[in-house]
Amino acid sequence: MAFAAVDVIRTKRDGGALTDEQIDWVVDAYTRGEVADEQMSALAMAILLRGMTPGEIARWTQAMIASGERLDLSSVPRPTVDKHSTGGVGDKITLPLTPLVASLGAAVPQLSGRGLGHTGGTLDKLESIPGWRAALSNDEFIAQLRDVGAVICQAGEGLAPADRKLYALRDVTGTVEAIPLIASSIMSKKIAEGTSALVLDVKVGSGAFMKDEKDARRLAETMVELGKAHGVTTVALLTDMNTPLGRAVGNGLEVAESLEVLAGGGPDDVVELTVALAREMLTAVGIDADPAAALRDGRAMDSWRAMIRAQGGDPEAPLAQPHAHEVVRASQAGFVSHVDAMGIGLAAWRLGAGRARKEDPVSAAAGVLLRVQPGDRVEAGDVLCDLYADDDRRISAGRADAERAFTLADAPSARTALVMDRVA
Repeated sequence: MAFAAVDVIRTKRDGGALTDEQIDWVVDAYTRGEVADEQMSALAMAILLRGMTPGEIARWTQAMIASGERLDLSSVPRPTVDKHSTGGVGDKITLPLTPLVASLGAAVPQLSGRGLGHTGGTLDKLESIPGWRAALSNDEFIAQLRDVGAVICQAGEGLAPADRKLYALRDVTGTVEAIPLIASSIMSKKIAEGTSALVLDVKVGSGAFMKDEKDARRLAETMVELGKAHGVTTVALLTDMNTPLGRAVGNGLEVAESLEVLAGGGPDDVVELTVALAREMLTAVGIDADPAAALRDGRAMDSWRAMIRAQGGDPEAPLAQPHAHEVVRASQAGFVSHVDAMGIGLAAWRLGAGRARKEDPVSAAAGVLLRVQPGDRVEAGDVLCDLYADDDRRISAGRADAERAFTLADAPSARTALVMDRVA
């Protein structure tokens, strides 16, 4: 059955619910090019402003899945479980988490993306490692899952192509924040990927897409219900993203910090969240194991090296070094009361660690290394952070955002719990 795109747009514009047939048609027609970008832009804006019912979101997600192939992971002998983060600043958790969970007996099929704006991309970080490649065929993907138990790569062209096209459109039309479209975008790819279980890390705060806890909770609940409806065991954690995760923000810098975690060290907050998510992933597939012990005894590091080698990378190769370096110093004495995640993310972006458009290159060496955390006492002249870039002009571009990100006070302030809540 064919519809007129303008009638579908009007239905949602006027607050109506789209029928299953309308949703199936418009997603398929847009994927094939029959519905123009400007028409889908109008519909996406109407969805942002008017919302969708749970039934509409479920059908929209199903239509996105049906636009392409669905991977069959039945030949993988281990139980499969994946994790998805809604994105943040310094969020390198996928890097230590994937090999950690694999080292304890699960298979982790991690399809990841690239960074845009102030949020970092897992693939950009891993491409800091010489030789590592993000593109795998479906056969390579499944073989690595069987042999190594851990894969981090980009989604294939055939997986939810409707989402790939709509995601790019949303980014340039001010509709990224539409909860129905965020939920269906994430879940269509994860369900099509074929995993049996999924743990969601839904970020809340200044450095996240969801600034408000109420909106983040609604997104988490929507995605959990979508997962369950498609037979995927799904749970979500709401986690704080007002402050950057860890101390490193930038591609190669975050790889180096992830290696510290895999070696049994690293910043407390990165370890805490890695272990918390690992426990959720293992529980979801019925594995009783201690992830903290696997970080201490080297099993997770062994799994990391195997994963990197399997994708052509050299886990022993040195990471790229920056050509320009400056520090930001405290102008007065006091306690660090806040380190703004958005400000640090923007600074790293201006230094060259991120991109403004999808086709922009990123620097492996650029970024911000934090020297202080909320609660720390500093004296005037103490170093608050290091700025790294490939040229001096980038340093001056990122300095102002970095300086504004630090707030000093006369007394220390309590920090928000990292894991704020659990939705299941």
